[in-house]
Amino acid sequence: MFSGMTNHSIDAKGRIVLPAKFREELGSTFYIAKGFGNCCIQAMSSEQFNSICSKILALPADKSMALQYTFNATAVEVTPNSQGRVIIPQTLRELAGLENDALVIGMNNRIEIWSKVKFDEYMASQHNTISEALSMLTL
Repeated sequence: MFSGMTNHSIDAKGRIVLPAKFREELGSTFYIAKGFGNCCIQAMSSEQFNSICSKILALPADKSMALQYTFNATAVEVTPNSQGRVIIPQTLRELAGLENDALVIGMNNRIEIWSKVKFDEYMASQHNTISEALSMLTL
């Protein structure tokens, strides 16, 4: 289970160091892909990736194809180097607006990599949704 948020930098070659605890949970090889509906990149274990792919293939053909173009087509299998860095392809960095600084966020069964600016904008736009969700949550 992934949780927490850390600040990281992306080097000139498009590499980012993911937290050691996240790398351990992701495994030695994992996938990164465009986020679902947000301007971020998501990273997930091979098992989680395969599970999502199976669910996508089970959808009606038009829905399945749309998700394959936005998810599968952007997915890249990565293996961290000895320093724990992974390369984020240029196309994914552009989709997420990532330049130098990034936030790495644990999201239960996956992690998300955000541009700090885009994350702050997104969170500001979610004020009402967060309030509504909190009112529905029973603790």
